[in-house]
Amino acid sequence: MHIFDDLTYYSYPAFMQLMEKLVADGLFTGDVKGDDFIFWTKLSLQRLQRWEKTIAISEESIAEAKKAQPQIWWVITESWCGDAAQTLPVMVKMAEASGGNIELRLILRDTNPQIMDKYLTNGGRSIPILIAVSNATGEELFHWGPRPAIPQAMMMNWRRNNNGQSFLDIEKEIHGWYAKDKGVTFQAEILRLMRSVLISQG
Repeated sequence: MHIFDDLTYYSYPAFMQLMEKLVADGLFTGDVKGDDFIFWTKLSLQRLQRWEKTIAISEESIAEAKKAQPQIWWVITESWCGDAAQTLPVMVKMAEASGGNIELRLILRDTNPQIMDKYLTNGGRSIPILIAVSNATGEELFHWGPRPAIPQAMMMNWRRNNNGQSFLDIEKEIHGWYAKDKGVTFQAEILRLMRSVLISQG
C-alpha cells in the first residue's frame, strides 16, 4: 500500500471552508497549544483570501502546468501555518491552469505523522511540505518545502544566531519578503522541480 492511500484530505475549497469555520469558532488545527494559534489561523485566512484575489502566475507556470503528467500535489499543512498561506494560492493557480493534470490535496500535519515524518526539515516537522506524486505509478516526482530558499535561509540564520531578534521580528521580516516577492521565487523553484522531472524521464 502506498503511504498516501486512504488518507483523509481536503480539497482547497474544503480547506478554506474549514479555515472560515475555525476562525468563526476561535479554534485551530493540530496538537499545538496556546491562544496565539487562534490569531495565526485568523491571519493565515486573511492572507489566503488576499492572495486569492491578487496573486498572478507567469505564462511559464501556466505552460508547465498544462504539459505536466497527471499528478497529485499533496500538501502537508495546518490552519495556523503562515508560510502555507503565502504559497498555497500559487499552487492553486497552477493546478487550475493545468487543465486537470494537477490535483491539489491538503492533509494536516499532526493527524498524519506517518507522512510528516518522512519529510522532516533538519529533524523538525516544518510545514508546508508539497509532495508531487504520479497518478500513473504512485511514485514521488518531487517534493518542496517548507519555504522558498531566501526566507528559509533567513529563518535558519536566525535560529543559529538571533542577535536578540525575537521570533515575531523574524516572522515579520519573512512575511515582508513574501509580500514584496508576490510568489515569483516560489514559482521559479517549483518550475525547476517540474522541469527536472521531465528531464529525468527523458
